[in-house]
Amino acid sequence: MGEFDYTDLLPLGADDTEYRLITSEGVRKVEAAGRTFLEVSPEALRLLTEAAVHDISHFLRASHLAQLRKIVDDPESSGNDRFVALDLLKNASISAGGVLPMCQDTGTAIVMGKRGRHVLTDGRDAEHISRGVYDAYTKLNLRYSQMAPITMWEEKNTGNNLPAQVELYAEDPHGHPDEYKLLFMAKGGGSANKSFLYQETKAVLNEKRMMAFLEEKIRSLGTAACPPYHLAVVVGGTSAEYALKTAKYASARYLDSIPTEGSPSGHGFRDLEMEAKVFELTQKLGIGAQFGGKYFCHDVRVIRLPRHGASCPVAIAVSCSADRQALAKITPEGVFLEQLETDPARFLPDTTDEHLSDDVVQIDLNRPMPEILAELSKYPVKTRLSLTGPLVVARDIAHAKIAELLDNGGEMPQYLKDHAVYYAGPAKTPEGYASGSFGPTTAGRMDSYVERFQAAGGSMVMLAKGNRSKQVTEACQKYGGFYLGSIGGPAARLAQDCIKKVEVLEYPELGMEAVWKIEVVDFPAFIVVDDKGADFFDQRQLDGGATFVGIPTRSPKL
Repeated sequence: MGEFDYTDLLPLGADDTEYRLITSEGVRKVEAAGRTFLEVSPEALRLLTEAAVHDISHFLRASHLAQLRKIVDDPESSGNDRFVALDLLKNASISAGGVLPMCQDTGTAIVMGKRGRHVLTDGRDAEHISRGVYDAYTKLNLRYSQMAPITMWEEKNTGNNLPAQVELYAEDPHGHPDEYKLLFMAKGGGSANKSFLYQETKAVLNEKRMMAFLEEKIRSLGTAACPPYHLAVVVGGTSAEYALKTAKYASARYLDSIPTEGSPSGHGFRDLEMEAKVFELTQKLGIGAQFGGKYFCHDVRVIRLPRHGASCPVAIAVSCSADRQALAKITPEGVFLEQLETDPARFLPDTTDEHLSDDVVQIDLNRPMPEILAELSKYPVKTRLSLTGPLVVARDIAHAKIAELLDNGGEMPQYLKDHAVYYAGPAKTPEGYASGSFGPTTAGRMDSYVERFQAAGGSMVMLAKGNRSKQVTEACQKYGGFYLGSIGGPAARLAQDCIKKVEVLEYPELGMEAVWKIEVVDFPAFIVVDDKGADFFDQRQLDGGATFVGIPTRSPKL
């Protein structure tokens, strides 16, 4: 029988975060029952939340920006690695202006708080925090993404991005009973969809088996969530849900200060040696920062948790290029928020796009579709493109409506025959701008429509982010179509520099899910799937990350 030895599951070390003062109002000391309490007003919680949502929508941590600059400076980076990193730095500089958010998917608001035992509120903390979320999303140029279930099958957008996910704990943060500490996150759908739980056994608990397991699972993450990633791996857990939650916090670097060694008491710890090995693994995959190279990840966190002897959960999560989180604290001195970088332009190099990637092929989208297809057919997968001309924008709901139209004997809309289709959905358009933040959405959600749409003459050129399924490759080979990858992440830069006109073509009642027509200039893209059956991402997985220029042959192992 072991002796009683209490430990936090995830004991945090000292907090060395740099904070900025939001307000010194709304907090006061109160004496009662021989103790000194900190009273926090509802307005302090609301104001802090509104400020936090604003900041994480427009600013990034300086450490994250420094990692992007490292990619640009690394001579081992591929041209495409450097091109993506530079575009993300430009995007951060535009977003820091406070008008266009860094990503069009401005995410689900997630707030986790630890309230010390001597902190007094009115008990409606989650409500006041939610009001701050509401105020930020309705005042700023952010997108409403939350769907309320009306029935099991019917949904309606809430129109304000509520509800938020608010989790509050009664716990003295860092041993301070008179402090309230919070973590604010905005989690987009693409990043959230790359959180995975695997129920394994003790058989995975050796280095050789674990590394093989992780290589398979990390490859499967793909690029739909906009790498370079901050990758988190959690091995063990007192429950499946705790493993997943730990992975989410770790991907935000919230757990960086936990111990780096285990003990018989059972607390979790970071395995720094495994972090280095898994990071090296990610650099050898060849996937790179979306279009081939070294930087699939910025960094890796590996956390080992205690487990039930009959259960071994393994959780994987990522924070994407829209690395949106900030710490906050409320103390007797006031209300404080983590200081994010407000001048990201200082991380930009003096070099230009032309110094950072291969030759760029100009594609005129004003030409008839057969001529566009013939031009694209001249080039192999991985070719960098610059698109100018009209694009049709349609995503999930619009695709479902068009499929229903075909099912009922209708014709493929002419706009999908004449133009390339961009899978995207805009954020609000600021006054004086042609477009709000308007980056690509995950292509895979539209995979099931491609074969029938191309058979009907539509969707011959598709533009989005991430990898596609085999059925898309086969359809493009059969019908002569192409899938072009857009850089995931720089939604603000695309809106400011590349999108010159936006108009609704059909289904205006769908809001951001409507069918749009946009005019673009020098819109960056890469050939990912061509009309000959080549798939860039498929070949990366088959060939172990080998670099290629032309169309690779199929692996004989198939």
